[in-house]
Amino acid sequence: MGESKKRVGVLGLGRMGAALAGALLGAGHDVVVWNRSPLKAGPLLDRGARLAATPAEAADADVVLSCLSTYDTQQPVLDATELSGRTLVNLTSGTPEQARGVAKWASSQGIDYVDGVIMAVPQGIGTPGARILYSGSETAFDTQRAVLEVLGEPVFLGEDAGLAALYDLALLGIMWSTMGGYLHALALVGSEGVAPDRFTPMALNWLTAVGGFLPGIGAQVASGDYETEVSALDINAAGLAMLVETSRAQGIGATVPAALKELFDRAVASGHGAHAIASVIEEIR
Repeated sequence: MGESKKRVGVLGLGRMGAALAGALLGAGHDVVVWNRSPLKAGPLLDRGARLAATPAEAADADVVLSCLSTYDTQQPVLDATELSGRTLVNLTSGTPEQARGVAKWASSQGIDYVDGVIMAVPQGIGTPGARILYSGSETAFDTQRAVLEVLGEPVFLGEDAGLAALYDLALLGIMWSTMGGYLHALALVGSEGVAPDRFTPMALNWLTAVGGFLPGIGAQVASGDYETEVSALDINAAGLAMLVETSRAQGIGATVPAALKELFDRAVASGHGAHAIASVIEEIR
C-alpha cells in the first residue's frame, strides 16, 4: 500500500469489531487492537495485528475505530484514552442524541470526531455489498476515507454527528416493519397450509412493486399535497379492517395489522379519508 498504509487502532473485538480489524489487516494496514478479553484477539494476532495492553496504547494511531457494545461501556474507555489531536471514528450503535453527546465530548478534548453506523453483518465487512453511514467532521472523514473504504462503501450524510444514527434507525424501522408484515403474512397463509417457500416468491415480487411507490409518496410528503385519484386512505383503512377480521377468523394474532389499522383510522377521522396514504404522516407527526 506504500504511503497509504496507516496505523489504525481498534477498540472492541466483538464480532463486528473483529471483522473491522480483519478487513484492515487484509488491506495491509498496521492494526493495533484492544479488548477487555485479550483472548479474542488471537486470530487477529495470527494475521499480524498487535495487541495493546490498554486502550491508550491502541489509540497511538493515525485513526482510532471504536466498536463497543454500548455507549455506556464505551465512554469510560474513551475517558481513559488520550485521543487529543487524533481522529475517532465511533462505530458503536446508539441514538442520535448519544452520538451528539460523544461529539460534544470529543470537541472539548480536541478530537476529530466521526460517527458511523454499519449497514451490514460482520461477514459482509470489506465486501462490495457493505455500506457504512457517517456523519460529523467532514474534514476528518475525507482525511481517513482510504481507511474507511476498506470496511465498506462510505456514505457521508452531514456534519450533524447524530445524522448517521438517525438514518440507521429510520432504515431499520422499514426493515422491522417489513419483516413483521411478512411474518404475519406467513402466519395468515400458513393457517390454510400454504408453505413459506410457495408464498415467498410472490411476496418478493410484491415488495419490488411496493418499493416503486416510495418516490411518489415521498414527493407528496415533501409537497404536503395529498390529493389522489389512485388509492384513497379510507379504502386502505377498510382493507386493513378486513385483514384484522380475517386474521382473527383464521385463528392467528392480529397485532401487526391492528396497529396500522388504528393509525389509519385516526388519519381518516382527522379528515384524510379522501387523501393518499402519504397523509398518514400527519398523524405520525
